[in-house]
Amino acid sequence: MSIKILDDKTISRIAAGEVVERPASVVKELVENALDAGASRIEVEVKGGGTSYIRVTDDGSGIPVDEIELAFQRHATSKLNDFHDLSAIGSLGFRGEALPSIVAVAEVEVLTCAEGEWAGSYLVLEDGVITQKKGRARNRGTTVTVRELFRRIPARLKFLKSPTTENGHIANVVSQYALAYPEVGFTLTTDGKASLRTTGKGVLIDAILDVYGKDVAARMLPVAKPDESWQGGTVASEIRVDGMVGSPELGRSGRGYLSFFVNRRWVSSRLLSYAIEEAYHGLLMTGKHPVAVLNITLPAAEVDVNIHPAKSEVKFRDDSSVFRTVQRAVRRALVTQAPVPGIEEAVATYRASSSRQQLAWTIPMTAGRKETTPPAVQPSLTDSLPLLRVVGQVFNSYIVAEGPDGLYIIDQHAAHERIRFEEVQRQRRGKMEVQGLLEPATFEVTPRHDGLMKSCLDELAGFGFSLEEFGDRTYVVRAVPALVATDNWQAMLRELMEELAGEAKSRREEKIMMSIACHGAVRSGQTLSIDEMRELVRQLERCASPHTCPHGRPTIIRLSSGQLEKEFGRT
Repeated sequence: MSIKILDDKTISRIAAGEVVERPASVVKELVENALDAGASRIEVEVKGGGTSYIRVTDDGSGIPVDEIELAFQRHATSKLNDFHDLSAIGSLGFRGEALPSIVAVAEVEVLTCAEGEWAGSYLVLEDGVITQKKGRARNRGTTVTVRELFRRIPARLKFLKSPTTENGHIANVVSQYALAYPEVGFTLTTDGKASLRTTGKGVLIDAILDVYGKDVAARMLPVAKPDESWQGGTVASEIRVDGMVGSPELGRSGRGYLSFFVNRRWVSSRLLSYAIEEAYHGLLMTGKHPVAVLNITLPAAEVDVNIHPAKSEVKFRDDSSVFRTVQRAVRRALVTQAPVPGIEEAVATYRASSSRQQLAWTIPMTAGRKETTPPAVQPSLTDSLPLLRVVGQVFNSYIVAEGPDGLYIIDQHAAHERIRFEEVQRQRRGKMEVQGLLEPATFEVTPRHDGLMKSCLDELAGFGFSLEEFGDRTYVVRAVPALVATDNWQAMLRELMEELAGEAKSRREEKIMMSIACHGAVRSGQTLSIDEMRELVRQLERCASPHTCPHGRPTIIRLSSGQLEKEFGRT
C-alpha cells in the first residue's frame, strides 16, 4: 500500500478516539469547560448510558457570538496564547480538542450567550459540519447537547459496557468534580431520575455528604491547613495539602474512595495513592484502603499536565517533595485527631530509580531486631481433616490442635469463613434463613453504585435481603440474611457494591455468598473459649473443602511429628 495523507474526516475521528474514550469522557470535557468558564451551577443529564443523550448546562461566561464557530475548530482555545504558556497551565482545558473531538463522533447542539449580548447563539453540528445557525434567547451560560454518540463508529460502540456501567462512570466524573469544587452546585439526572445534587455552598464536608452519604461524612477528618503542613525546602515549602481523610475505621475493600486533585484538577496518581497508603501504615486492617479527598496545590510550573490524552495524569517536577508532604500531612491528621495507643509514626522515604520510575519505601527496623525465616510447613492435602484435639489459642487468631500425625494450626477467621460459606451454599439450595428487622432501615448508595444496586436487587433478594427503592439513591431494608443479622450488614452491602463494580454478572452470586460468609465470621484478634474453639474445629471437620477459605487462603497448616522431632534434635 502506498503512503498517502489521510482525509480530514478520518484524522478527526482518530484524534477523537484519544479524547473521547466513552460517554463519561464527553461529560468530563464539558464539565471542565463549564468550570473554566466560571460556572456556579452545572446540570448534567444523560440517557441510555450517555450514548443516546448527554446535556450539560452551565451559567458560566458563555461563548461570544463572533467566536462560536471558531470554538469547534481543532486546536482553537482561549486558554493559551503561545508555546510558553504550556509550562504553567492554570486551566482545566487548554488543547482546544474537546469540542472538535465530540462533534467528530456525535451530533451536537450548542446554545450559548456571553455577558452583555442581547441574544444567544444556537448551533447544530452533524458529522463535524454546521447544519444550523441562528439566534435564540438564553441567559448567560452554555448548554451543550450530544446525541447518538459513536453511532457512526460501531466498532467503538461495541466496546462500551452496559448502560448501567457507563452511567456509573458518568456519575463518578460528576461526583469527583463536585468534591473538587464544593462551591459549585452540581445536578446529575440519569434517565429522568436525579442521581446527585450538591448544595454548592463551598464547604467540602457538605459535598462529601452529598456524594458519599452521612455514614462516610461523619467519619471524615480535616487535613492540616497549608501553613501547618510540612516545610522543607524551596519547592516543598510551596506545596499545600488540604481536604479530608477518613478515620481508620472507615477502611474500604477497594481504592475507589481515593480522590486526588492537583490544583483542583482530578487526576489518577500512583504516587499520591502510595503516599496515602503509607500515611495509614499500622492503622488500617490488611486488605483495607482509606477514604480521602485531597487537593494538592503547588505552582503551575512545578507540574506537567500535558502528558496524557485525557489529562488524567500529571508529572511532578519534584516527586519526593510531593510524596513527603502528602504523607506527613495525612499522617499528622490521623495521629492528632484519631490517635491509636502504641502506634509510632512510620517514617517513609521515596526514591525513584534512574532507569525506571518506581516507588519504594523503607521503614526503619527496631534496633536489634533480626529477620528470621520460619521452618517450612505444608498444608494438609487430604480431602478431609482427621479428628483433632484442641490445645489452645495463640495471638487470639490461631487455634492450635493436636492430630494423629502432628500439630495443626488453624486460622480461626479463614476457617469460620469456610464454614459460613458452605452454610450459605446449603441454604441457597434449600431456603435462606431470613431475619426481619424490628424497624425498617434505610441504606444509601453513592451515585456511582446506584445503577449497580438496582440491577442487583433480584440477586440480593435471593439471599434474603428485602430492599425497596425509597427516593434518590436510598433503599428501605426490611429483612437481611440471618447469618449477617447480628453483624454490620450495612458495611457488608457497601463493600459488596465495591466488589461487584465491573464484575461479570455470572459471578455476582458467588461474590454475594463470599461477602455474607466473611461478615459475621470470627475475627482475627478475637478471644475464644475452649468450647468455642472445639465447636469451630468440629464444624470445619464436616466441611466439604476444609483446607481453604472462599478467597483461596489456607485455613489450616500442619507441622508433622517428624518435623517436630527434627527441630528438637530427636532424629
